[in-house]
Amino acid sequence: MHAVAQSWWRALRTQFGRRMLLLSVVPMIMSVVLWGVVLYFGLQPLMDAVHTASSGHGWLPGALASLAGPVLALLLLLPLMICTSLMFMGLAAMPAIGRHVGARDFPDLEKKHGGSVLGSVIVNLSAVLVYCVLWLLTLPLYVVLPLALLVHALLWGALTARVMSYDALADYASPAERKVLQRRHRRALLLIGTVSGAAGALPGVAWVGGAVLSLVLFPLLALLSLWLYLLIFIFTGLWFQYFCLHALALLRAEKSDVVFMRK
Repeated sequence: MHAVAQSWWRALRTQFGRRMLLLSVVPMIMSVVLWGVVLYFGLQPLMDAVHTASSGHGWLPGALASLAGPVLALLLLLPLMICTSLMFMGLAAMPAIGRHVGARDFPDLEKKHGGSVLGSVIVNLSAVLVYCVLWLLTLPLYVVLPLALLVHALLWGALTARVMSYDALADYASPAERKVLQRRHRRALLLIGTVSGAAGALPGVAWVGGAVLSLVLFPLLALLSLWLYLLIFIFTGLWFQYFCLHALALLRAEKSDVVFMRK
């Protein structure tokens, strides 16, 4: 637990550095363009389709049915936002975070390059696929919002623990070292991911709130949600990076002590 807390504090201090803040601005602009186009052409048809389905089958009373359209449509779009942002983190942001943290705080840690871009893509895609399926299966839980947020945090914890531990160790650990660390620190990695998942649920509240309050306010709340997601993703990446590199350094120190004792 001490290592988890220490890594959290180091990540928090690094989060507000100029380089990390810039890392959140560039993808936000890209996300605004991407999701602006998607929402402009696809949001209204999707909301109309959901509203027609809910009204036609008598799922909800009239007033609630009119509200269900935008809310359910945005809940269906939300995992796509999360997944594209996570893909960006794994393929673009995490290498930059790894170089920054490694050069500044772990300059003597040897790089064994046990991961690869292809490996990161496979891990990301497989984890995201499982996440999307589970997200869709748990959508009915949003009737009980606290339960839905808890499930969201646990799903996010499992997803990020798998994806970001791979990316954090890709340059520095060998495949054998990565497997040892993921197995030895499974609970700590899940804890980091789950706490980050709880924070990651907050932009979702703003995202859905835009549909509930007003479609006029929705673009501003959607923009706020995108930026918050990116800040949370970058902080999560920093947290995993600090924890994983510290754990790797300790693992290698243990191996060195064993070799020394045998001699």
